[in-house]
Amino acid sequence: MKRLIAGLLAALALCSSAVANSEGPAWDKFPKDRVTDVAALQHGAKLFVNYCLNCHSAAYMRYNRLADIGLTEDQIKQNLLFAGDKVGALMTVSMAAKDAKDWFGAQPPDLTVIARSRAGGNGSGADYLYTYLRGFYRDETRPTGWNNLVFPAVGMPHVLWQMQGEQRAVYADEKDPHDAAKTVHAFKGFEQTKAGTLSKADYDLAIADLVAYLQWMGEPAQNQRVRLGVWVLLFLSIFTLIAWRLNAAYWKDIK
Repeated sequence: MKRLIAGLLAALALCSSAVANSEGPAWDKFPKDRVTDVAALQHGAKLFVNYCLNCHSAAYMRYNRLADIGLTEDQIKQNLLFAGDKVGALMTVSMAAKDAKDWFGAQPPDLTVIARSRAGGNGSGADYLYTYLRGFYRDETRPTGWNNLVFPAVGMPHVLWQMQGEQRAVYADEKDPHDAAKTVHAFKGFEQTKAGTLSKADYDLAIADLVAYLQWMGEPAQNQRVRLGVWVLLFLSIFTLIAWRLNAAYWKDIK
């Protein structure tokens, strides 16, 4: 009985999480073709190590797995290993959990499977990350000076602001479409207030590469699995046709 109750509570928690994820602004669609682009994955790995790995760990991923996206051991050592770690080491950070909580209000989550864990009613985990990393805006009321459209009151600062520049969120009061007597504070878009080192199109592409890497990292065998799956389905189709004709030949004389 206790196990049944625990299972029901867990299912309720998952449903509540899914409903929570489906609220808020719509998520932009992540360009899925970047996941199969080796150059995009390599660029995403570089962005991840340079900008994310300072605070966030990827404790279930080893550096040498980057060979799966075409990087040699020398390239990994020269371009992605900065803390004296061995190429077979896990992608951990040296920042203590207590310090992280003091600085950001919470310990930064591990990112190994972040793209798989953030799926919701608005889209995939990759859609969420693609929208989230492009949704930072200036908010002087926040301790970090930044807020996020997808994750309001987020404790994480905008570490990519030099690339994107600065923007502010534009809101307008409108009538509630469900109740004309009420007024809602509707988001209308972003207004660029300071240019970054990248254009909007180039920044969006860089974020797509970073998210592609995060998605690949959550399941490094995904691309290989998809390619193999096509051949398996093709084999099963041919085998089914042969089995059908063979069965007909066996039963022809009996019938």
